[in-house]
Amino acid sequence: MFVYFNDHFYFVTSTKNSRHLSTVISPHITWKSIMAGKGESGHKLHARMRLWEFPDEYVVEPTDGTGGSFLSVSRVDGSMKLLDELPHCSAVRVPKIRTIYGVIGVLKLLAGQYLFVITECQCVGSYLGHPIYKVSSMKILPCDHSLKRSPEEQKRTEAEFSSLLNAAEGTPGLFFSYNANLTLSMQRLHDLGDESKTIPLWRQADPRYLWNNYMMEVLIDNKLDQYLLPILQGSFHHFQAAIGKDIIDVTLIARRCNRRTGTRMWRRGADPDGYVANFVETEQIMQLNGYTASFVQVRGSMPFLWEQIVNLKYKPNFEIVKPEEAPGVADRHFLDLRKRYGAVVAVDLVNKHGGEGQLCEMYGNAMQSIVNEDIRYLHFDFHRICGHIHFERLSMLYDQISEFLSKNRYLLLNEKGEKLEEQTGVVRTNCIDCLDRTNVTQSMIGRKILESQLRRIGIFGAEETISAHPNFDDNFKILWANHGDDVSIQYSGTPALKGDFVRCGKRTIEGILKDGFNALARYYLNNFCDGTRQDAIDLVHGNFIASVSRDTSNQLQKGSLETLASLPIALSLVLAAFFFSILSLKQVRHSWWNLFFSLMWASVTVAIAAFVRANGRMFCNRPRLHKPRR
Repeated sequence: MFVYFNDHFYFVTSTKNSRHLSTVISPHITWKSIMAGKGESGHKLHARMRLWEFPDEYVVEPTDGTGGSFLSVSRVDGSMKLLDELPHCSAVRVPKIRTIYGVIGVLKLLAGQYLFVITECQCVGSYLGHPIYKVSSMKILPCDHSLKRSPEEQKRTEAEFSSLLNAAEGTPGLFFSYNANLTLSMQRLHDLGDESKTIPLWRQADPRYLWNNYMMEVLIDNKLDQYLLPILQGSFHHFQAAIGKDIIDVTLIARRCNRRTGTRMWRRGADPDGYVANFVETEQIMQLNGYTASFVQVRGSMPFLWEQIVNLKYKPNFEIVKPEEAPGVADRHFLDLRKRYGAVVAVDLVNKHGGEGQLCEMYGNAMQSIVNEDIRYLHFDFHRICGHIHFERLSMLYDQISEFLSKNRYLLLNEKGEKLEEQTGVVRTNCIDCLDRTNVTQSMIGRKILESQLRRIGIFGAEETISAHPNFDDNFKILWANHGDDVSIQYSGTPALKGDFVRCGKRTIEGILKDGFNALARYYLNNFCDGTRQDAIDLVHGNFIASVSRDTSNQLQKGSLETLASLPIALSLVLAAFFFSILSLKQVRHSWWNLFFSLMWASVTVAIAAFVRANGRMFCNRPRLHKPRR
């Protein structure tokens, strides 16, 4: 077991009656080096820096003792260069100074560039012997002095674009490590072998799980390897617990794919290439008595083109787009899964009837031509079978996939780093949002697999379960509940529903009330906030590239009717008309004209309410960079 203390890792060895610290391990050694007892990697990232904000440039000074040149970024046009020494300070050139913990990247808009830096972070645990950090705060520094010479219209457009970056500053769930590759599963890292010590960290990273993949391009072009810090969006949680005299370490990592990233209502289904919304790879890692085990499962939206555009209704209608293309899109999606993970069992948790039924039918039909010995489709009507409280009936689902899990196994390494087992398949789970029902289901599968791994290494007996160890059981539930909340917040804006079952093992009154509150919060965020958030996500990931050549001013302007559509104004008019209607009705006994006015104001109330209901989409906060299909 590794313990992080005073900037070093100590290996804790155990005997029957005592434990003691032995080898001191530098935090710069890779996981492969720890397992094989080899030396450090030659590619070190700057872990601590001082930012000097001069009037005409930003200067980043490494202060972690690794050496290296100063990085200068022009505040005029964002150009970069390396300096051997700090620029001269004077009475007219007094810099602001702050500590930063990483350079995330650079985003170019119309006339300026914007430098993203990490200003606060916290250590949340260790992975493969290296500390893992969560971004607590980041700062976006403008390099836009050249904007002063731009036309007024371009200035206004640049200001609107830069205002979207305020939403990006609050992006949740960003994690990084200066030494470990968080974007690859343990099995892929093991297969990478010694190659990891010969190339920089960013080159090893899986581009689809790099949150700052697009923003790193400028740094890559300038060959700034020591400043290229891979950032992962997802989740990282771990705990240690006792099983008798043994200490088990369990880690849960979520990796969010950046290929079709976005918010709950504005990123549904798949794109024509087969990349799906809310695609998240979840890896559960167990370390005990020198053994290391890993199990990966994935989630993602149903892999064909469909939408659910907000329109002020609590549950907008589902719309299948280009249904004739569904088999081809699904085939491309599962071909990619097959290449990356091996065999696939697709578990579909949506309702077979009602509004979700048409999606369920389309998914099932699309899978008919895809299913083979390596790809299996399984529908499990979660709400019909489990209802809202009987989640223990998920055992029926496990019985249907247990043979697949037994056949395709998990990664298991011994104390020498030798592979004893290998995972050759993956469970792909989805519901409508791939959040609430999916979280409950994945936690059940993770529990069963962990119990199987503990039996494999001789810790558990044949019938022993995690629930037989209360402290271990409680920590495992909390681990998965926190994981589900993190994934849900990034996609929907609120913690997961049904989290009380994952956290407590049963449904509670408090949990049901909390679900009601979170459901209303989702409704508000999806209808009135997420359009702007989707625009910010599209900018950061390069899905929309601002340039002087394209008609960006029109892109940011609403249509003529949308410009006048304001829900607060509409509601104010409804309330005012209703008030005058009641006031006139009270005066009817004095004059019949008041009845006429009362009916007139009542008609105005109904007319405005009917107009808002019929044109609900116009009154919602919609993305303005990428227009929805309808």
